[in-house]
Amino acid sequence: MRLTKLGHACVRITHDGGTVVIDPGMFTDAEAVDGADVVLLTHEHPDHYDVDHLRRTDAPVLTIAAVAERIRADAPDVAERVRVVAPGESFEAAGIPVVAVGELHAVIHPEMPRFDNSGYTLAVDDVVVHHPGDSLVVPPSPVDVLLVPSSAPWLKASEAVDYARRVGARRNVAIHDRIYTEAAHQMLAGHMGRFLSPAGQEYLRLADGEDLA
Repeated sequence: MRLTKLGHACVRITHDGGTVVIDPGMFTDAEAVDGADVVLLTHEHPDHYDVDHLRRTDAPVLTIAAVAERIRADAPDVAERVRVVAPGESFEAAGIPVVAVGELHAVIHPEMPRFDNSGYTLAVDDVVVHHPGDSLVVPPSPVDVLLVPSSAPWLKASEAVDYARRVGARRNVAIHDRIYTEAAHQMLAGHMGRFLSPAGQEYLRLADGEDLA
């Protein structure tokens, strides 16, 4: 398996000749979708969904009903490639088994409506990777690599730490990282190390274009 960080919340997973790209949004270079066999979208916020990126590729787009509806309105030319998956559904993307996890975006403010959001758990041979989108829902099965949100208007550092602890993945890779300054990311990394290391968990933040070693 090759996992590549591609800007903010976007990652590319390549395995056995198949390539899945998750959440290529406004903070991600358009080239992220080049070579994609399947694109997965967790929800409709522009930092996770950019219709111009989807137009750059002819790959199928797998996503939840709310996002599919948004794509039909924004880009009917893309909508013909969209397949709807439901929360809890198991399916395959480029030959990789995937499960859609969760139904709602994390709470931004109690007086704001909650958007639909489903994360994705991908079983790449003996490595299980989870991308939660904008949620802190714990997947129902053990995870080896958690793509953990690191900065967001809806997220406190303590929540990111506790989410990683609840999931219990051995490796925790920062995503959703365009909000903080570098100084703030260093502080978060210190907190993550303090609380995760005693349990044998690792936290790391990859540069854009960098692969998980």
